[in-house]
Amino acid sequence: MLDRIPNNILTVLKDAGQLAEKSGLKSYAVGGFVRDLILEKASKDVDIMVIGDGISFARTLADHLKVKDIVEYGDFGTALIPYGEFLIEVASARTERYESDSRKPQVVYTDLKGDLSRRDFTVNAMALSLNPGNFGQLVDEYESIQDINNKVLRTPLDPVQTFDDDPLRMMRAARFSAQLEFTLVPEAVEAIRSQVERISIVSQERITEEIIKTLRADKPSIGFYVLQDVGLLPLVFPEIAVLGGVEDRDGQRHKDVFHHTLKVVDNAAERSDKMRLRFAALVHDIGKPSTKKFIEGTGWSYHGHEEVGRKMLNEVGQRMRLSRRLTAYLKRMTRLHLRPIALAQESVSDSGIRRLIVEAGDFLDDLMIMVRADVTSKDPRRVKRYYGNFDRVMDRIEEVVEKDAMRAFQSPLRGDEIIELLGVKPGPIVGKIKSAIEEAILDGEIPNEYEAAREYFFKIKDDFLN
Repeated sequence: MLDRIPNNILTVLKDAGQLAEKSGLKSYAVGGFVRDLILEKASKDVDIMVIGDGISFARTLADHLKVKDIVEYGDFGTALIPYGEFLIEVASARTERYESDSRKPQVVYTDLKGDLSRRDFTVNAMALSLNPGNFGQLVDEYESIQDINNKVLRTPLDPVQTFDDDPLRMMRAARFSAQLEFTLVPEAVEAIRSQVERISIVSQERITEEIIKTLRADKPSIGFYVLQDVGLLPLVFPEIAVLGGVEDRDGQRHKDVFHHTLKVVDNAAERSDKMRLRFAALVHDIGKPSTKKFIEGTGWSYHGHEEVGRKMLNEVGQRMRLSRRLTAYLKRMTRLHLRPIALAQESVSDSGIRRLIVEAGDFLDDLMIMVRADVTSKDPRRVKRYYGNFDRVMDRIEEVVEKDAMRAFQSPLRGDEIIELLGVKPGPIVGKIKSAIEEAILDGEIPNEYEAAREYFFKIKDDFLN
């Protein structure tokens, strides 16, 4: 297993173990770092735990690594050491517990077994010894390897107690389900269902962080299905929770918007690793429940849901503590997500295409990725038709961009100067020479520079005069 660790980090771990021993401390690599080693996944986060003063040891290790600036969290006995592309977290062995009405955990320092027992899931409750006497020895107190092989998420201790001690772990259960594509064991599911209301003591920032981490998974939908199944989603993201359900009127059924939305998120994740784009896919249809209407002879309609959704995102962004930039992006993508579809279904004028280009701005490529992700039909012929329409819109966008670029482009040698150099009155010959210079620049025959254009003018002028 040690051969999977990058050489520079392996050296750091060996040095950490030796430094700890000199200080009379026991040290271990723990948590996600060990889990990812076993799963053979690359990781940029290195977690080191010491039995003793973690912050003091972090300073010693940082000095050894010649890292001047570290971030200390005194209340938690942890410190972060930035080391090239890696982030090393050093922590004291500890347990944490929330009181029933407190947002801040009580921290108690403990030993190796106590630290591992307070971990959220067994897959994160392993340790790799850094002590020189048994460097690289795996400590597996809770059959973590077996759970990894079985692809299950199980708590080291009683799940009710585990989630009660830190309710954020309920969110982490959904996130790890998506990230690892593991299944939450039934007793953990029931434990979460029994105390979902406890999530109210967790800060919104930490909840939002878990939602964003879930969106970064290869298949984010897994995490959101877990949140819905255990009853957390109505509490942490009610606008998404209410999207589910299907109504039938006169034999006409609409699609389940919740399932559709999560399929769009997964489609977006397959096409892009941008978190903001995946977030936009998650919220693009949140205006549908309040705009759903059955029209006799026509069927189900969600007219104006894109604008309603855009307005809803003001409150969502504020409640979830999203940055203004991300909120503005989500609002723009939600408002525009139907626009390319409309342009594909009609004879499009240059002005219509130009308006889309201007309104989407720097996010035009993201928008076109999302509208493709929004196609969730299982009919391959319909999918092919939709994609063909979007291809035509992209072709028209390129045509308009090229036209506008040509219109904006002008020869560095202006018409009045050509008149002066020729000693003629304004007329067609001036425009022809100017166009010839512009064509030479566009063809790459001469650079787009004044002196080059002037020299080229003298080279070709007699052809036009004759």
